[in-house]
Amino acid sequence: MTGHARRALVVVVAVLAVGSATVLAACGGGGSSSSTSGSTSSSSTSAKNGGTITLVMGTAPDSLDPGFGYTTQAAEPDWLAYTGLVTYAHKSGAAGGQLIPGLADALPQPSADGKTYTATLRKGLTFSDGKPVKASDFAYTVERALRIPWGGSGQFIAGNIVGAKAYADKKAKTISGITTDDATGKITIKLLSKYGAFNNVLAFPSLGLVPSGTAMKNLPNNPPPGAGPYKITNVVPNQSFELVRNPNWAKLNIPGIPAGHVDIKAKISSNVDANALSVVNNTADVFDWADTIPGSLLPQITSRAASRYTKKVMNSTYYVFFNTKEKPFSSQLARQAVITGLNQQAMSRLGSGTLLPGCYFLPPGMVGHPTAPCPYGDPSKGGDIAKAKQLVQQSGMAGQPVTVWSQQRAPRQQWMTYYTSFLNQIGFKAKQKLIADASYFPTVGNLKLHPQTGFADWNQDFPNPIDFYLLVQGSSILPTNNENFGEVNDPQINTQSAKLGAVPTSQLNSIANQWQALDEYVAKKAYIGVFGYQTFPALVSDRMSTNYVFNGVYGWDWSSFSLK
Repeated sequence: MTGHARRALVVVVAVLAVGSATVLAACGGGGSSSSTSGSTSSSSTSAKNGGTITLVMGTAPDSLDPGFGYTTQAAEPDWLAYTGLVTYAHKSGAAGGQLIPGLADALPQPSADGKTYTATLRKGLTFSDGKPVKASDFAYTVERALRIPWGGSGQFIAGNIVGAKAYADKKAKTISGITTDDATGKITIKLLSKYGAFNNVLAFPSLGLVPSGTAMKNLPNNPPPGAGPYKITNVVPNQSFELVRNPNWAKLNIPGIPAGHVDIKAKISSNVDANALSVVNNTADVFDWADTIPGSLLPQITSRAASRYTKKVMNSTYYVFFNTKEKPFSSQLARQAVITGLNQQAMSRLGSGTLLPGCYFLPPGMVGHPTAPCPYGDPSKGGDIAKAKQLVQQSGMAGQPVTVWSQQRAPRQQWMTYYTSFLNQIGFKAKQKLIADASYFPTVGNLKLHPQTGFADWNQDFPNPIDFYLLVQGSSILPTNNENFGEVNDPQINTQSAKLGAVPTSQLNSIANQWQALDEYVAKKAYIGVFGYQTFPALVSDRMSTNYVFNGVYGWDWSSFSLK
């Protein structure tokens, strides 16, 4: 999931295997803590109920409609307003990566060949507007996510479910692989081939049920009704929205999914300095975890807000993408030049010291993260400019024009300003192109633009390496909402990731060495220009109870927020 640090505590995420706690992965991973600041368990039943808190975020969700939203800022509210057949435990850290039944009465079970999943809806479910939830609403929800389309629909839905691609291409009126029975609540889903993370797919907010008949278009300003502890309302585009508790939820008594304690008003401002200060000064209550606290404010925060500020290490990778189909980065030597010369320490300083150095696509907390030395130099020692210049000359790409695509918010703009200067230093002719934060990823995801290089990040959707490999699989190259910005289409990656992706998440440890080998291959081919693994802030006001949940998949669990 695209999107996107403090002193008191560093929390490292472990990898979690679904169904059993063995390992976690990054669309914002969380971390458990021995500190009192940030609960490690589910939302406390003794927490005070009532009131409204204000959360400030630096970037607007790409959409609050679950059928389209695909950023961390969208996922935070959407997973609470749109529960799917499956969801994640409302717990901190690695435990928050465990799948639990959502609207289904049990986790959907695969057939012996792993290609058919069956589920049954709980009885008496209603949407936030009071309408009953039917099994056929699931089929409609999937159809809608394909037609809008949601950014992951091509890979996760059309790439897995029988008949989904034909429906997406308007060659069929329904998805043949999904059958439902409204009388019994039974849902049957047939897959094209075994896919070990399919229950994780069912947990995406995009597959959180909406009523049949909901408009087949993105509804960002008036999101449809959902079935969840909260409902989204009062959307002011690029300014604010609210999550209010769903009065119908508590009586459903669904195990493990709390009804929430407070209503939440989210205010959107790209001025993250002001956002952080507003929480320090108690005029706002929660700083969004996907934003970076400016380094100039850290001394003030650690002195004035040490008891309500902690540091989380998530499974996320921050990188520059290289378009492998366009000059100059169609040349592997040109890509190697960037990786060889880029100074990750300089990048980290621009990000308030929040980046951990690295070179591999899979982050350190993910099963499959390699332990071998980086192929093009130790990133903790700074870049080798002389070697990078030499590689540019060898590539035959010296003097090639390069446009660096960049978001506007800090520190992403500063990162790309430095990167642009660096590209010029090693022999390219680079210029920076700024795009408004809220429209950045849809813009660079427009395939016809073929962006050459620029900022990208990936925060875990679910705890399995296959989630990261969505970004480098040939099948992920799409006309719109393209996540494979580099247009990487390597047969070895395509074949091996598909093979490994068939293994259930609960068995990841058995193939960890194969994921490591594949990730080493990606690093050697220089397909991804990793510049660090981000750490994230958990900063709240004095009004807030620190018995909150920082979830292993979604970061802040807003349903755990409460006032003292």
